[in-house]
Amino acid sequence: MTRADSPQTAVCVDFGSTWTKALHVDLVSGEILGTASAPTSLHEVMEAYDACLTALTEKDSRAAGAEILACSSAGGGLRIAVVGNEELVTAEAGRRVALSSGGKVVAVIATADREAEGDLGATLSVTTPDLVLLTGGTDGGNRDAVVSAARELAAAGWRGPVVVAGNREANQEIDEILANVPHVTCDNVVPKIGVLAPESARAAVREMFLEHVIGGKNLSSRTDFRRIVQGATPDVVLQGVETLAEVLGEDVVVVDVGGATTDVHSVVRPDPEAEHVREEVVAVTPVTRTVEGDLGMRWSATTTLAVADHSDPSLAESDLSGEVEHRRNHPGWLPRTEQDKDIDELLARIAISTALQRHAGRSRVVLSPSGKVIERTGTDLRRVGVVIGSGGVLRHGRHGIEERVMRWSARGGWQLPEAPLRAVDSDYVLAAVGLLARSHPTTARHLATHLTPSR
Repeated sequence: MTRADSPQTAVCVDFGSTWTKALHVDLVSGEILGTASAPTSLHEVMEAYDACLTALTEKDSRAAGAEILACSSAGGGLRIAVVGNEELVTAEAGRRVALSSGGKVVAVIATADREAEGDLGATLSVTTPDLVLLTGGTDGGNRDAVVSAARELAAAGWRGPVVVAGNREANQEIDEILANVPHVTCDNVVPKIGVLAPESARAAVREMFLEHVIGGKNLSSRTDFRRIVQGATPDVVLQGVETLAEVLGEDVVVVDVGGATTDVHSVVRPDPEAEHVREEVVAVTPVTRTVEGDLGMRWSATTTLAVADHSDPSLAESDLSGEVEHRRNHPGWLPRTEQDKDIDELLARIAISTALQRHAGRSRVVLSPSGKVIERTGTDLRRVGVVIGSGGVLRHGRHGIEERVMRWSARGGWQLPEAPLRAVDSDYVLAAVGLLARSHPTTARHLATHLTPSR
């Protein structure tokens, strides 16, 4: 195909567990030509794609011949079990890498902390991951732990994909141990203590997701589904957040409020005062993602309400447990009355503020042998310039919802954004930016400008 014959537009598709969203984009200008959505059928997810493409083609006939790029969180998304040596070092590092790779971490197994061997297989059987991320040891350090974990994994009968991201000196032996298991080795996520290097493992997880996981979920009988999917939706969105931060020249946070979870993605430049800061044992990276499984608008509504500060006047007015329970039992329910919308906004505000607190952590001054230092946990968000809200409650909310819902208090030492600009991703732009970032970087940058908040 010559350049003149190449598609001049792209359709970017996000297959979700409930809804499939599509965005038609001009590859030259980066302008949005149309949007569409359709309910996802987990019996055949391409039915929703067909419906979206038909709707987009009715608006602009070029959609019929557009380049198709897709991401997917349908069928539960990418479920990852992390197997590491120590809970506070390699296992924690693996957990963070798994999250930044777009996975939902269903188990973290620290082999050094277990009382007895043999329970790894039982844990995997109960948690049903799609993929195992195997970590352990620094480069040139102890190799026994990661090798033993690989042996136990094979002995447990695990036959799913494995990403090996531990001590590089153990890779050859692990290749032999996992010879009958689909696996790939990559750079160590903890090459030395105090350093977290997620990039190689992120790429390996993406590779295994596309090659072994996406087809194994039996989401579609059509071969074009596997061909168009580029990665797991959270991984693609995080790539979109990185592009947005580059375009804006600002530290950026995105809070995505879903029915079951609330995800926080952040891109934060290193603190210029880092030499006076005592960080966690596992370093915080500039690009971070956390997932809060107890915060959400429908499936997690009751637990969201439970974490709220009950001194909040809006909670004291009435008992909301019945209303919230109804949302949990009917995840497809939509608010109709003003009171329904008030309660949804309350749940969203709780989810956003709590998820941001957990992501950001706290800071305090402590004494050390070298004098006073700042001790921090989490990712310091205080200098963040832009906060983007995402999720149906924000996209379809009443006018000014971002000002009512996207607010928080930094009391208690929480490292939360102090004076950010706020915006809502009302057109599902971030996933499309992430999908376009590798193959059409200029278009991705143009598209990202749609999320520039007004000052």
